[in-house]
Amino acid sequence: MSRDNKIQMPSSMGGIVRYFDEYKSKIELKPGHVVILVVLVMVMEILLHVLAK
Repeated sequence: MSRDNKIQMPSSMGGIVRYFDEYKSKIELKPGHVVILVVLVMVMEILLHVLAK
């Protein structure tokens, strides 16, 4: 095998960018809050379907 065909990557992480290290959101939601929000939207949609008839 020839070593001439070897691909050279940059020495710093091979061009991979880690975005989660660079940005932290100011809004953090707990999973329980998301579930409650989804349930409230579902109840509102059901009420609108029932009351709109």
